[in-house]
Amino acid sequence: MSTERDPQDRSRRFQVRTYGCQMNVHDSERLSGLLEDAGYVRVEEGDEPDVVVFNTCAVRENADNRLYGNLGHLRPAKQRNPGMQIAVGGCLAQKDRGEIVRRAPWVDVVFGTHNIGSLPTLLERARHNDEAEVEILESLDIFPSTLPARRESTYSGWVSVSVGCNNTCTFCIVPALRGTEKDRRPGDVLAEVEALVSEGVSEVTLLGQNVNAYGVEFGDRYAFGKLLRSCGEIDGLERVRFTSPHPRDFTDDVIEAMAETPNVCHQLHMPLQSGSDRVLKSMRRSYRSERYLRILDNVRRAMPDAAITTDVIVGFPGETEEDFQETLRVVRESRFSSAFTFQYSPRPGTPAATMQDQVPKEVVQERYERLVALQNEISWEVNKEVVGREVELLVAEGEGRKNAETHRLSGRARDGRLVHFTPSGAIDREVRPGDVVHTTVTRAAPHHLLADTDVTVHRRTRAGDRWEEGTRPKTSGVSLGLPSFGAPAQQPVAERESVTNQGCAC
Repeated sequence: MSTERDPQDRSRRFQVRTYGCQMNVHDSERLSGLLEDAGYVRVEEGDEPDVVVFNTCAVRENADNRLYGNLGHLRPAKQRNPGMQIAVGGCLAQKDRGEIVRRAPWVDVVFGTHNIGSLPTLLERARHNDEAEVEILESLDIFPSTLPARRESTYSGWVSVSVGCNNTCTFCIVPALRGTEKDRRPGDVLAEVEALVSEGVSEVTLLGQNVNAYGVEFGDRYAFGKLLRSCGEIDGLERVRFTSPHPRDFTDDVIEAMAETPNVCHQLHMPLQSGSDRVLKSMRRSYRSERYLRILDNVRRAMPDAAITTDVIVGFPGETEEDFQETLRVVRESRFSSAFTFQYSPRPGTPAATMQDQVPKEVVQERYERLVALQNEISWEVNKEVVGREVELLVAEGEGRKNAETHRLSGRARDGRLVHFTPSGAIDREVRPGDVVHTTVTRAAPHHLLADTDVTVHRRTRAGDRWEEGTRPKTSGVSLGLPSFGAPAQQPVAERESVTNQGCAC
């Protein structure tokens, strides 16, 4: 592909690079929608952008090193093209503020988590004034879902039910950067879901920093279970997922709603963080290990086929070998399908960062390796239980890394597990991302399943049609309305750097 631009083309081309959790990925969809509405065009693969936006994460200890390293790599491009603009937003921008411009004076715009809607204005102001614009608000100026969004998937969409968090976990900086919880009205959430479904999206994931606390702002502690049931009444919506719930707020009515609403997937990602009650107390997590295990028992009693995943932090300040053994015990009893395991790293601005008894790095590493080995063993055992079972797969885009070698495609089962399958058998023409297939699992590995047998059912979908056309939905912000479709360029490799399956370890 030629990288030379048509001299008549005066549109400014942008690229958004995303780091961090699903909330950041969804925010980046809104940043793309805002820029397109302002007349910008997403850059094509191989072209040099006029505007690069970093949507940052502050969860990891080395997040700032990663950002400033990437900013340094862009400095020569900025020197070659002084008209190029660089913007930094997200959690790290909210935390570091003017420090970013001080350390990287070639940055043009810095904006925070509370004012992503200001980006086009800030870019224009920086260009006009020929100086950096830093705007960090202390509270939300407008709910992000009222902003336009260029969706990245034709078949699966994120829908925020809330932003912010009211918890005070000692290891977590998110509440300080995203503020207290703000809930959307149920009608607004459902309107956005219906708008996506009307254009062929078949799966939605309800997002919240503490998703099952939804309703706290308008005084209905059963609001989340009601919302799940309401999603079950939307024609054409085939799968509903949500992330991430907090054990403190996980009530029986949510379990009942999951079990009784046909399109709600039997998948649960619920962070454990530690199996030690002493460490949980130090983390300021408002549950204990037995409460956590009771929830899992209740979920499995209502949904024996449920796949349960979690987050675990190893090496929290003061963690002893006895504490770690308690974590291993709870992991064994929980029988997680998979787990995101984190080595604790101090996050400036959190109480845990100044706690005594920080665990030595080599001890944390050794415990981490033991935990990963145990969880891999459990994951493999749990996945073997699925061998021989027929599964319904929503064909995914970009999930399989060995497609070119094996010619397999990949999809997600209803319980969220990744399945690599052979596209042969009852295939109706080509299998596309967004289509649905039925096949039988033949082999298991710790992190995926294999289905090397014929497909028995292949259902072509509107989402597959859209993928084939090269279009993506774009939801308008005002009153949500219905999505419109356009043909954005292929997403650059650098834009796909987010770790979308990882939460903030909350």
